[in-house]
Amino acid sequence: MRPSLLAAAVLALAAPGTAAAAGLSLASTGLHGGGPIAVKRFQLVGLHWRGSGKVLLRTRSGEDDLPDLGTEGRQLRGWRLGAPYWTGTDDHVQYRTVGRVRAVRQFFVRGPVRGRSFRQPDFTDEPTIVTRAQWHAPESIRRAPPLYADGVHLVFIHHTAGSNSYSASQSASIVRAIMLYHVQANGWNDIGYNFLVDKYGQIFEGRYGGMTRPVIGAHAMGFNAGSAGIALIGNYSSAPVSAAAKAALVSLIAWRLDLGHVDPLSRVVRISAGNPRYPPGTAVTLNAIAAHRDVYPTSCPGNSLYRQLPSIRAQVAQTGLPKIYAPQVAGALGGPVRFTARLSAAADWTVTVKDQAGTVVASGAGTGSAVDWTWDASAASQDQRYTWAISVPDARSATGTLGAALPPPTLGQVKVVPPVVLPNAGAAADHASLVYRLNVQSMVTADLVDGAGATVAELFHGLRRAGRQSFVWKNVSVPDGRYQILLSARNARSQETHQLVPVAVDRTLGPFTGSATAFSPGAGRQLVFRFSLFGPADVQLRIMSGTSPLVSVLEAELNAGPQRVVWDGSGPPDGRYTALLSSTDAVVTAQQSVPLILDRVPPVLRLVSMSSLRFRISEPARVTLILNGRARHLQLRRAGVFRV
Repeated sequence: MRPSLLAAAVLALAAPGTAAAAGLSLASTGLHGGGPIAVKRFQLVGLHWRGSGKVLLRTRSGEDDLPDLGTEGRQLRGWRLGAPYWTGTDDHVQYRTVGRVRAVRQFFVRGPVRGRSFRQPDFTDEPTIVTRAQWHAPESIRRAPPLYADGVHLVFIHHTAGSNSYSASQSASIVRAIMLYHVQANGWNDIGYNFLVDKYGQIFEGRYGGMTRPVIGAHAMGFNAGSAGIALIGNYSSAPVSAAAKAALVSLIAWRLDLGHVDPLSRVVRISAGNPRYPPGTAVTLNAIAAHRDVYPTSCPGNSLYRQLPSIRAQVAQTGLPKIYAPQVAGALGGPVRFTARLSAAADWTVTVKDQAGTVVASGAGTGSAVDWTWDASAASQDQRYTWAISVPDARSATGTLGAALPPPTLGQVKVVPPVVLPNAGAAADHASLVYRLNVQSMVTADLVDGAGATVAELFHGLRRAGRQSFVWKNVSVPDGRYQILLSARNARSQETHQLVPVAVDRTLGPFTGSATAFSPGAGRQLVFRFSLFGPADVQLRIMSGTSPLVSVLEAELNAGPQRVVWDGSGPPDGRYTALLSSTDAVVTAQQSVPLILDRVPPVLRLVSMSSLRFRISEPARVTLILNGRARHLQLRRAGVFRV
């Protein structure tokens, strides 16, 4: 099919004001047939088109790559996206189409050249990088927060295409223009590349999210997750790669792969998320330093740069030595945990494991080109996160974690039973139990505090595991009064939580007893309750069914001394009850209780069979049988027939 020429008819669309801070503007136009025409000066142009054909900027195909399916970008149904093409300062455009092209839209980016400063490296092997702030990235146009992969396992090399005729001071403007095109024309979240390198050796931070973190870009459709995209600014289809650009590429790749401990000469298997070349789920083996064309139908990064990749891999492998490759941890807490890695050369190595407090709990060492050491973690805590490090002198350590993330401590279901301690009431009531539930192993402290918040006594201090916990407060020696127990929990990261629960101490009420736990009212029989008061108090004695009072046996103001209360059992039917004694003084209302059974009908025992010694009992009871002068005691828990 014969190519057709199209000229640009400018339908100027004002750029969103959000780009103004960067001094950039974006205009969109449609295309109509005709010769080249003059337009307002611009620095970068990009194409979108409909149809199965191609649109050429003079002689170059402009189709660009995409983000992974479903990850970002607005839907541009039917439109194919072209790569941004840096032209320098130009004022004429001309395109041609090949094949079926129904519509073409072009985008111009215009803006002044702005200076840039450099970021000083944090590590000796980190190259100097121009940060987003330093190249004046228009942050306000970013569409979404960054997404992260599990790590960076390989890098993809690209070229941006466009003109190679730019000055060192123009490079930052090129990066800004590419970002504006990717976001406002293509609808992506941010600039697609993770890093960009110009022909002068300047390195620019690309996509937002942290240069040392595995930020997912939009540069190699289907393989963006787990990779870093590095673009050389310019067209390297035939133009040679400058020595400065190659040196910058080598230093950048060496540093970025070393962060993930990836061997630059290794090959990795990645699973495609889907693109025109590799359907979703396809396993693809790639070099750790790969080219865009290795995974996508494109000529990127150009034949000239592509031919340089073997020597780039070799130089990266010799940069920044020694290095630790492919660190792996196999096993889990509670059993053996094996640490392995490869080294770039034989060296002394150590493996260190620390708990959340930073204390070394295990370590191993050796010499050679392979690390292999096993930690017996059978005694390790299951609710801690441990950190490990594989270290070699002068190399970047490999680090990681084992175990669950340590959450902040929480204290739940906190209560004191009983809420009033009665030191004079005997063993049944002279202590209290503080029960609680702890979500993570922590150092727990219980302090008794008064109404002003001052600590009166430390009741408990110790390390406790996650789960239900309790301690008993006994030998109470503090004065009578109302207090609070301040319960505190601090985990290994010094995160703390606190709970306050009320408690009181009162010595007015002494021991409380009943003459019997089972009572048969009638025939003049009486049940006698006894208790002691160590001071005056308002006293109530009630017969309770659950939480409901049935009978008030006593309600009086009493003085200190021994007390005796008689009850004939009248009122409630047979059943199980509680005799509840309440004593109210100037401090608190204290309570004690004893269980009580009312039973007016005696059990009936009948002989069913003498030969088999079978009997029938009318209700649960304790039965004593005397056979041949020997007593036998049976505790029967249900009515019915039983056999001796």
